[in-house]
Amino acid sequence: MSDTIAGVRIPDSALAREATELVRDSAPPLLYDHSRRVFLWGSLRGEAQELRFDPELLYVGALFHDLGLTDRFRRSDQRFEIDGADEALRFLHAHGITDERADRVWTGIALHTTPEIPLHMAAEIALITRGVELDVLGVGYHAVSEEQREAVVAAHPRPDFKNRILAAFTEGLKDRPGTTFGNVKADVLAHYLPGFERGDFVEAIHDSAWPE
Repeated sequence: MSDTIAGVRIPDSALAREATELVRDSAPPLLYDHSRRVFLWGSLRGEAQELRFDPELLYVGALFHDLGLTDRFRRSDQRFEIDGADEALRFLHAHGITDERADRVWTGIALHTTPEIPLHMAAEIALITRGVELDVLGVGYHAVSEEQREAVVAAHPRPDFKNRILAAFTEGLKDRPGTTFGNVKADVLAHYLPGFERGDFVEAIHDSAWPE
């Protein structure tokens, strides 16, 4: 039987249950609770905006969006967002979802730290970002009611979340600092990784191989 939190029904299909199990087994409670909140916030924002979206796709996207920060799925040669997106794609393909629905989930995860652009794309893509932005940055905090916030946090608590998620970002990115060039995670390493030097777009242009 499916749970309902803040009026949002948690998907209870075999696909959703396997996604839940995979993330529970792979991610620490910090990231699991965060990812479930992302689904709930995204769903609430989508309902308020009267968007048509597939809850199951949004659920998989939300649950997998930070898998690139985990020991099991973390790579060192690409952005952590792509780690999670790639794993979500493999997961969906293994369950027979190989069409544009899988592409929507991949794109939603890959772009979830890229401001504004996802909000102009398919509903599931936009709502992954809406959920992440609300949970991490407080964007849209007052777009959900106090009762809804209390219900979500009661189900998935966030003790010292701000400091703990920053620590998780740092741990997941410290071995691939170059992948933060041009994205918001460079700010995290600038604060928390000793010796980190932020890439500079202007310098990259000046230092390119072009002779002029």
